[in-house]
Amino acid sequence: MRQYSPDLTPPWKKPRPVPEVPADPGLVVEEPGTGFCGAVIRCEAGTVTLEDRFGKHRVFPMEPRGFLLEGRPVTLVRPAAAAPARPGRTASGSVAVPGARARVARAGRIYVEGCHDAELVERVWGDDLRIEGVVVEYLEGVDDLPAVVEEFDPGPDARLGVLVDHLVPGSKESRIAEAVTSEHALVLGHPYIDVWEAVKPSSVGIAAWPRVPRGQDWKTGVCRALGWPENTGAAWQHILSRVHSYKDLEPALLGRVEELIDFVTAPE
Repeated sequence: MRQYSPDLTPPWKKPRPVPEVPADPGLVVEEPGTGFCGAVIRCEAGTVTLEDRFGKHRVFPMEPRGFLLEGRPVTLVRPAAAAPARPGRTASGSVAVPGARARVARAGRIYVEGCHDAELVERVWGDDLRIEGVVVEYLEGVDDLPAVVEEFDPGPDARLGVLVDHLVPGSKESRIAEAVTSEHALVLGHPYIDVWEAVKPSSVGIAAWPRVPRGQDWKTGVCRALGWPENTGAAWQHILSRVHSYKDLEPALLGRVEELIDFVTAPE
């Protein structure tokens, strides 16, 4: 037995399918039954509201083939729901808190060795530190560390974190750091001669940080090797301007700063 379709309408008499078009706000269509032409201003509960050029509103049902778009029949459908906005991120990669006010400063502090280190920490972690109420202080040199710790007198409600340059085994910096024995103080460091090296070379637009022979000022030697003017202040501002987020920094620095922030802000 042959199977026949219950629809006996000849193919040439069947209406051709028309495109479905989202009724996005601002879309201009015409309702052919009334000739009303206007822009979509609202779409809800199976209806669409149009506004003509005189500001008049009309509500129409969203029926198949119910509108003309540039003279051609279309079926209006509800626009796809907008995807929920993803939370913003700070330069350190933390979830941003829009409109959050800076917290009253904690008694605890983080000291960083060198003004360039302090500027870099502020650039990447500044938003996080303000929300946490952590103040970053400038440590002029690691030789000053014992006096700073003694004067600060860290305790349970006033923890002290310190970030030191070139903290490698057997160095002068490591011997000074090991002399800090307070359980409420944490001294960490990165392995780089200077914090410049903690910025990824690719972010600065160079293949690698050059090796500078012993006996030379490292920053001046870097400028010479790269063909930069021997103005270390200007060179640093150029490097800093290429740092936009944690992705521009080496993991050896990222981990140490995050650890210090966690230490200073951890509850007892």
